[in-house]
Amino acid sequence: MHIKGGIVFGAYRNNPAATAEVLDDGWFATGDLGSLDADGYLTITGRKKDLLVTSGGKNVSPAVLEDRLRSRPPVGQCLVVGDNRPYVAALVTLDPDAVAHWLAVRKLPAGTPLSELARDPRMIADVQKAVDHANQAVSRAESIRAFRIVDGEFTEENGLLTPSLKVKRQAAVTAYAAEIEALYAAGR
Repeated sequence: MHIKGGIVFGAYRNNPAATAEVLDDGWFATGDLGSLDADGYLTITGRKKDLLVTSGGKNVSPAVLEDRLRSRPPVGQCLVVGDNRPYVAALVTLDPDAVAHWLAVRKLPAGTPLSELARDPRMIADVQKAVDHANQAVSRAESIRAFRIVDGEFTEENGLLTPSLKVKRQAAVTAYAAEIEALYAAGR
């Protein structure tokens, strides 16, 4: 997205190279992705640098999927992947409060290990409902085709979240490399 106006800066001080990178004839390249609706309102849909490109060449903004996925229990955090891969997939953590409620409703022990929950068909079905909700916002080519429930949470302490609570994509991809490979190994 490019913006221009009286409140947009004109140049970096004493740095014409940096200015040339972000300004094109006075238009500032924000790095954001967005769309204008029929009334002229702008909706920011993601960041250009966060764009995934599948091996089939489809550009996918993971932010839309991740926001919708996180909005549905029992999902805590998630990471949509698919860069240079045949399809879009997701890693999902479970929200501890949602899990406690889920276990109580089913009269299951409060200390049920996550490894058991990740294989429980009922939990998988509930996460699939959240995935289905996320997929309603995108085309089939952009939809999440596979997911995996992973142990733990994405936190600032473990280096997977920024202070503004955004997932550090590259750190999470590195930390969960084996799980990501497993998402695609199953599809071969």
